[in-house]
Amino acid sequence: MPCMSDQVGKLAKKQKETQTSTQREMGPVATSDKTSTKLSAVHNEEAFSSSCQDVNGFISSDTVPSTTLLDSSHGELAQPTLTIQTHPYRSCEPVEMSYPRGQFQPAIRVADLLQHITQMKRGQGYGFKEEYEALPEGQTASWDTAKEDENRNKNRYGNIISYDHSRVRLQLLDGDPHSDYINANYIDGYHRPRHYIATQGPMQETVKDFWRMIWQENSASVVMVTNLVEVGRVKCVRYWPDDTEVYGDIKVTLIETEPLAEYVIRTFTVQKKGYHEIREIRQFHFTSWPDHGVPCYATGLLGFVRQVKFLNPPEAGPIVVHCSAGAGRTGCFIAIDIMLDMAENEGVVDIFNCVRELRSQRVNLVQTEEQYVFVHDAILEACLCGNTAIPVCEFRSIYYNISRLDPQTNSSQIKDEFQTLNIVTPRVRPEDCSIGLLPRNHDKNRCMDVLPLDRCLPFLISVDGESSNYINAALMDSHKQPAAFIVTQHPLPNTITDFWRLVFDYNCSSVVMLNEMDAAQLCMQYWPEKTSCCYGPIQVEFVSADIDEDIINRIFRICNMARPQDGYRIVQHLQYIGWPAYRDTPPSKRSLLKVVRRLEKWQEQYDGRDGRTVVHCLNGGGRSGTFCAICSVCEMIQQQNIIDVFHIVKTLRNNKSNMVESLEQYKFVYEVALEYLSSF
Repeated sequence: MPCMSDQVGKLAKKQKETQTSTQREMGPVATSDKTSTKLSAVHNEEAFSSSCQDVNGFISSDTVPSTTLLDSSHGELAQPTLTIQTHPYRSCEPVEMSYPRGQFQPAIRVADLLQHITQMKRGQGYGFKEEYEALPEGQTASWDTAKEDENRNKNRYGNIISYDHSRVRLQLLDGDPHSDYINANYIDGYHRPRHYIATQGPMQETVKDFWRMIWQENSASVVMVTNLVEVGRVKCVRYWPDDTEVYGDIKVTLIETEPLAEYVIRTFTVQKKGYHEIREIRQFHFTSWPDHGVPCYATGLLGFVRQVKFLNPPEAGPIVVHCSAGAGRTGCFIAIDIMLDMAENEGVVDIFNCVRELRSQRVNLVQTEEQYVFVHDAILEACLCGNTAIPVCEFRSIYYNISRLDPQTNSSQIKDEFQTLNIVTPRVRPEDCSIGLLPRNHDKNRCMDVLPLDRCLPFLISVDGESSNYINAALMDSHKQPAAFIVTQHPLPNTITDFWRLVFDYNCSSVVMLNEMDAAQLCMQYWPEKTSCCYGPIQVEFVSADIDEDIINRIFRICNMARPQDGYRIVQHLQYIGWPAYRDTPPSKRSLLKVVRRLEKWQEQYDGRDGRTVVHCLNGGGRSGTFCAICSVCEMIQQQNIIDVFHIVKTLRNNKSNMVESLEQYKFVYEVALEYLSSF
């Protein structure tokens, strides 16, 4: 990855501006994890509803936060000021003209965006519903070519087809006068004509045309915002090979697959028959859009948009964007990308007129009111949080800069960053954790103040008499794997059986223990020593143990005695004893990194890196979150050569609000990243 030395000063300045001026009384909300939700639905015998309807973004219509900020230095209310910082590696070229705007809705200053969205979600007289309904809907231009009988089977949906004036015209094939048609339209970007091609997900009949288009347009990036099958319906055919495949005259070879928690990057080489030229194409496949609605939080999609922006070569042809129909999600991606550029260059956003302009080029881009609101929430999040990704080659110098205390304010940029993190951390409502609040589950919670969200719960599958399927635990993504961690509290005496059911049911290959045993706090030993023991239906057999400085490494063999046909599983138990109870952080960064490395080595040797890891401390909060964040930082360094502590911790907190509880723990994650880099 390239360095960004020319952006260091800009990063530090914008980061501080963004974080110190954000709205400190803003009501953050919950997000969703598609994989976690799917896993949590398994054997769900608890009656609950975990809708994200009113928590999309930062402000819901029924819990609107104050839009003023108490300025502690002046003792009076001040309006929040927001800035925008897009991807640090490549910023847009300065422009002399503003993005084309209409007269219906004036552009909104970035500094006023929070207040504007708050008012629009209140919807008193005029809100998002009325604004969305004012957009042109349905066909607004001719699409005669798409309607021709010879082209009808090239359209996935009869009402989402290509306008004549903006359609992509393929070069004619010999003997076929209709071979120039593909359901795709050119879309203008921010001062970049035809910067995108919006198209439907390829069908079996159109895969060859799809690759013809990519070659003809010299596109280097394909953005896919759908899964192949959703809710049992085929949304898109698999148009890429596992190895090498020839589609018409185009030979496509898969070179590399880089799986991440929320998206996959695939790299291909492409060559046309009769040409010596070989091109490299990247497909960016966002896999975390839920089957229904929109993501409850835009964190992952914003990172995805920035990654596409960074990796797309500046000299390449249009970015090809598709979902299933090439309308709703496709429009969301394009609108967010354009508005990020506009906000950075002009300090304003004009989402209404952007979407109106998009719809003049392809029908119904940004297809629902929910998606329209989501685009606003995504831009707001980008403005509030900025882009905190730092390339490895610049990390040391940037970290020292943002850690330096300002003598005038007695603060630092990393402290401001942590305060911003606290602002945008989800505020949990009782209905979000209704299952943990059920009377029959009260005695399974150490603390009733922080309960797992319903949508993140790993419901227990193995049967244990009349015991419920609830455990105080939450599924968490790592940087590269969905639901890689299950974060939980130290088992209570009455939940030890549930703990081992969890380990078995979710095929966990490792357990990481970060707290000391303490009888006064009911933190008892929950494993057998040099023998075997049954905890409900789960038999846990001791295999071996060794001690390496601050780490006790135990190996257990576990099985479900009620289902012996399921076989046994080998589980590594890493007890970290180098973290005193009275300290927010362990005294040794190196020894905690040894735990991370042992975990990585075990996964590589034992389960191919796919097994989940149970991480626990006393309450499943600060220590567990710090460890998960460090693991994700190490993965990010290995895979992408960047470090983004803010993004990682924010992603964890979206699912559990007490992850990384203190500024000291937040800084410790940065410091461990430095220690990790020094080991190379």
